[in-house]
Parts: sequence; C-alpha cells; structure tokens
Amino acid sequence: MGGTPKSPVEATLAYAQEFHPEDDILRAARRRGEEVGAAPIMPGGGAALCFLASAINAKAVVEIGTGCGVSGLWLLRGMRPDGTLTSVDVEPEHQRLAREAFSQAGFAGGRTRLIAGRALDVLPRLADGGYDMVFADGARHEYPDYLAEAVRVLRVGGIVVFDHALWQDRVADPAQRDPDTVVIRELGKLVRGDDRLRPLLIPLGDGLLAAVKIAG
Repeated sequence: MGGTPKSPVEATLAYAQEFHPEDDILRAARRRGEEVGAAPIMPGGGAALCFLASAINAKAVVEIGTGCGVSGLWLLRGMRPDGTLTSVDVEPEHQRLAREAFSQAGFAGGRTRLIAGRALDVLPRLADGGYDMVFADGARHEYPDYLAEAVRVLRVGGIVVFDHALWQDRVADPAQRDPDTVVIRELGKLVRGDDRLRPLLIPLGDGLLAAVKIAG
C-alpha cells in the first residue's frame, strides 16, 4: 500500500505545486486537453502565471500555444478586467475547446483573440512594445526565436515566461543531450546573457523561465 515515500524535497515541491488547487472549470479544461494530447501547464505553473499577470496589472498578453485553455484561464484571471489575451496555436480544434473553457469561466468573447497559425508567422505582425506579457508553450525548438520576438513586442517592465524550462528534469542533468533539452539550455544562456532582461527560473510545474524587460 502507498508506494515509495516522497523525499523531503519531493514533498516540498508537491506542496508548492498543490498550494493553489484548480477549480471545476480548470479541471474540466485540463481533462479535455489531456484527451486530445495538448498537455496543459501544471497547477503551480498556472498559479505563477496568474500571479505575474496580476503583479504587472497586465492588459495585453500574448500566449504562444493555446492548448485547450488551461494556461489562458490562469492568465485571464490575473489580467485586468479590460485586458485582452492574444493566443496563437496551429490546432484550430484545440482553440475551439479553449474558447469553450473561456466561455464557461464567464469571460466575454472580446477578452480573447485566438489566432490559428504558426507562432513565427503571427508574432512578426504584432506591434513593437505593445504587450505587457508573453507566455510561450509552443514548439521547443523555436523557443530562441520566440524570445527574440517577445523582447520586441514587450514594453519595458513587461515579462516573458517560458514553460518546460526544466524539461522533465533533463535540463539539470548534463548527460541529457536530446535536441529539446539542448535548446532549452541554450535558451537559458540567451536570457541570462541579454542585458535587456532580468531573469528568474521558477521550479514549479515543469519549470518556468521568466524575465522582466528592463531596457528597450
């Protein structure tokens, strides 16, 4: 009965992960996402997104990777009541499910702008310095390109956040050299080495790499 007991570190991380439990709407969106293979952000990571959006009073947010609406719900709950979430995804069906989740949560249709397409085709069309926050959970191999676009579209004081920054515990293990792990390590170096950014690695969920834009 019970399986292997958790180590103190594992127990602490689990406690932090579950500190903000999801409500019925988030749990339903999570189930739909898992059913169609759109792995949603974990609850601790979602709560961090909500906190960050609230902390900067975000009005205009870009999301790369709509999934089925879990991360979007967390972001919308942290944003200003008059804010707009622009979310990009290559899967129209995932966006349909996300739209359903947003509606169930009581968000008016005008609060979201869902764009079907590749992020690197859509992002160049967004205005320079026009956004408060960018959240990226798309194709891992495109993360460095997302970073370049995010820095361009963010205002000074805005925040960029990347999900899967610890990539299933692979990033911290130097023996892991698969392409996704390598590119996420490279992303960390790019963020740390950019004088326009002040970074923070948050060990919630699968890891969040966040950075504040401190200079244009």
